[in-house]
Amino acid sequence: MDDSAAATAVVLVHGLWMRGVAMALLAARLRRRGFRTLTPSYPSIRRNLDDNADRLADAVAAFGRGSRSHLVGHSLGGLLILRMLARHPDLPVARVVLLGAPVRGSGLARRLDRQPLLRWLVGESMADWQRAPRPRPATAHQIAVIAGNRALGSACCFPDFPSPHDGNVAVSEAQLDGLPPPLVLPVNHSGMLISRSVAEHVAGFLADGRL
Repeated sequence: MDDSAAATAVVLVHGLWMRGVAMALLAARLRRRGFRTLTPSYPSIRRNLDDNADRLADAVAAFGRGSRSHLVGHSLGGLLILRMLARHPDLPVARVVLLGAPVRGSGLARRLDRQPLLRWLVGESMADWQRAPRPRPATAHQIAVIAGNRALGSACCFPDFPSPHDGNVAVSEAQLDGLPPPLVLPVNHSGMLISRSVAEHVAGFLADGRL
């Protein structure tokens, strides 16, 4: 049985300061393509990255019911997926899509961290990622990276923020070592979650491994 048939379960992981409902529209579009979806929530601010990764691993294992699952992570959610795969390499996972995930570190988070009154906005999980070594893709999984270039968001407050960017994450920050450059689409950071084009690319990759 090929991956597209065996891994119809898709777990969608939200980003910083969000809840699972943020992934609801993308999940609905994937269900219309025949996938079974789960949109778990996790405490992105008050729990550290490893704790959240372990909790996500439990959710993926239970939802997949022994079959290989696909994973889609937006922003911090993508980083959480990568940490989970590093900590649980035997977890039955097939394909992974990272949406606007600052895998090389977040310049916006670094700027906030330098401001004592704003540092708390970064949260425990993102702060852990900023201190971690740069990850390499797990060879057991197919990974696709999608980034946006519509500059609408907090990064626009910083004239020196690297372009192109999606308002929160630079395209260069989304590049995962060892993989081709990200697919860049005309969306901003939050807009990825409601974009029909993004949903089509995600569904296509999960179905046949091609963006």
